[in-house]
Amino acid sequence: MSNPLSNIRIVMVNTFHPGNIGAAARAMKTMGLSDLVLVSPLEYPSDQATSMAAGATDVLNNATVVETLEQAINDCQLVIATSARSRSHPWPIKEAREMAPQIMSEASQGKVAILFGPERMGLHNEHLRQAHFHMDIPGNPEYPVLNVASAVQLVCYECFMSNRQTYAKHEKDYPQVNELNGFYQHLESTLDDAGFLNQAHKGQAMLRLKRLFNRARPEKIELNMLRGILASMDKLINKNESK
Repeated sequence: MSNPLSNIRIVMVNTFHPGNIGAAARAMKTMGLSDLVLVSPLEYPSDQATSMAAGATDVLNNATVVETLEQAINDCQLVIATSARSRSHPWPIKEAREMAPQIMSEASQGKVAILFGPERMGLHNEHLRQAHFHMDIPGNPEYPVLNVASAVQLVCYECFMSNRQTYAKHEKDYPQVNELNGFYQHLESTLDDAGFLNQAHKGQAMLRLKRLFNRARPEKIELNMLRGILASMDKLINKNESK
């Protein structure tokens, strides 16, 4: 399966400063995004945009330029507009961190567009109405002004972290019950041979050890390491007994 980050489209609408376009491209690449669409930018291409993109000129050079927002989002299944909470629109609105898991979930199935408005006024009402959800980035209520490229960076970061956590969960490989039971039998045998277990309370000791390992939730590779340690102990015990 392809990385869902590749299905997230950053849409910058009527961007005024070309440097913000370059900075946004750089912000995207640092978080693994590459799909940039520009809706009627004031100035593009631009040397200033290229300069601000630094090592992300590939994202910048591959950006798609369109005239209308409809052209930018017509192949997307989910559209999210960044907006300040002071707006009076009755649209559902979530904070960026809360929205990120839904973005990643839908991006695993199709294109998701995240809209960013021009520097001075943000997205117009006509743009906001074309989104399924509105999203805001919480900040200092006394100065809630955020540069558009910085907003792109923060939203891309939240998506990256949500995707990372999802992949981390999926990558964990836990042992089956029979594998755990085999480990517990091996552990009991080795501890018994080592003289660690009190024969009068062996069952109670093993119960506590099982609780310990169940609480720790060892992954399969960790369980194999523990079995290897027990095997080494077995060899040492047998060697001492043969002397």
